[in-house]
Amino acid sequence: MIEYIKGELVDATPAWVVVECNGLGYGINVSLNTYSAVQGKKEVKLYIYEAIREDAYVLYGFATRQERELFLLLISVSGIGGNTARMILSALSPSELCNVSGNDKLLKTVKGIGLKTAQRIIVELKDKIAVTGIESAATVKSVAVAANTEIYEEAVAALTMLGFAQAPSQKVTAQILKEEPDAPVEKVIKLALKRL
Repeated sequence: MIEYIKGELVDATPAWVVVECNGLGYGINVSLNTYSAVQGKKEVKLYIYEAIREDAYVLYGFATRQERELFLLLISVSGIGGNTARMILSALSPSELCNVSGNDKLLKTVKGIGLKTAQRIIVELKDKIAVTGIESAATVKSVAVAANTEIYEEAVAALTMLGFAQAPSQKVTAQILKEEPDAPVEKVIKLALKRL
């Protein structure tokens, strides 16, 4: 079993990266969260989940162990496969997913997730997330983000008014505030415009 792959980032798209390790190029499926974390880096370390099926050998890579744990919890839900779990992790940050209980509307915004599937995810993951302790790590992050909530909301609103889609605007804004928590709204918007 492969725990992680560490090597040179040769190619990266929002859904797929190639990491060269000791002369082998590994094609790895990634979420947008992981893509954002590795974008622009030369050396990367991705935690791996191997999906070995009769017709395919697929690698899923994650920037953090927490995201991989959430992926494993998602694929344990009946009706959720690797690609759907990756789609959910691309649309929601790990902290949003940990705090999703009772909010099926948020899950329904993910492509391919209907009301019943969203409700099933909430019911099945609620207790599992609490048991694994992922939630406590996400809660610390969400408290830090809460301090910047006003700036975050203003920046996202401005970007959507400028014609950018809401999901990418939210991701870029969150990433900028993570890198520069004291940045004023104007600076966040300018940096976001360069990245979108």
